[in-house]
Amino acid sequence: MTKHHRKPIVVVGSINADLVARVERIPRSGETVLGSDFQIHPGGKGANQAVAVARLDYPVFMIGKLGSDAFGHLLRTSLDAAGVNTIAVGTVDGSSGVALIEVSSQGENSIVVAPGANSQLLPEDIDTNMKILCSAGLVLVQLEIPLETVAYLTTVCAREGIPVILDPAPAQRLPPEVFREVTWITPNETETDFYCGSIGARNANLQAKRSILSDLGIRGIVFKRGIHGVYLSVRDGVDVSISAFPVPAIDTTAAGDAFNGAFATGLMLGKDPVESARFASAAAAISVTRPGAQPSMPSLRETEAMLADFGAEQS
Repeated sequence: MTKHHRKPIVVVGSINADLVARVERIPRSGETVLGSDFQIHPGGKGANQAVAVARLDYPVFMIGKLGSDAFGHLLRTSLDAAGVNTIAVGTVDGSSGVALIEVSSQGENSIVVAPGANSQLLPEDIDTNMKILCSAGLVLVQLEIPLETVAYLTTVCAREGIPVILDPAPAQRLPPEVFREVTWITPNETETDFYCGSIGARNANLQAKRSILSDLGIRGIVFKRGIHGVYLSVRDGVDVSISAFPVPAIDTTAAGDAFNGAFATGLMLGKDPVESARFASAAAAISVTRPGAQPSMPSLRETEAMLADFGAEQS
């Protein structure tokens, strides 16, 4: 099947301008540190994941909102240049979303997000773009947009039989039906602890945490564990740990977004969940070796080369 005849991936989520300062270390509360560099990159968890899919040469639509400011023009131009279809990206008066990011010399990051136009992505925007949504083979969504929109989206997708991958970030309380309606949830370690609740549950092993989330009605879980790789669990009994690829990390910003975009792409290319998770781990590994969010997303050729070089070690 050619690219133009594949069911697209539709990403519903945030579009931000990332204001990135490089520092020797992340400052403590009340502390000022000097930065060594400052750059502006296109970002936002939704846009990052859409670009990750597009770089992997898979068709992708973005449903989102931009402001009427200079950032809005920059961000739309960047998405278009990456190959993301932005016909469903609206513009509203006011500021676009902005993320303030500090990146340490060890590649760690600290992020504050000001939602801007993202807060105006509402349930009616899902209805307005229903034709695009219903054309999707799979939908990606995150939590940098209003929760009412996320909840409405998952309900619509469940009704229409469209699989949904939820990146539950930033972690926040979700309506119970969201857990039952999504197909996959992909929390990192901080988000896993948040959704597992009590201190005792947070200190539990991965299998116990898997059981806690499964009891909420979630069918497929991917724990993103940074340098410790990923742990994938599916309700039909598949439980697999996949090691991280051995690469030197320069900037971990958007590594999780690279993973989610590639995981969705792998599934749409017909890979099984374990193969898709390895494919996504390779894409995420490449992304941490480069600065920035969207600029770090790898191509299909690069991802396949990483798999060929190190894939056997991840089994």
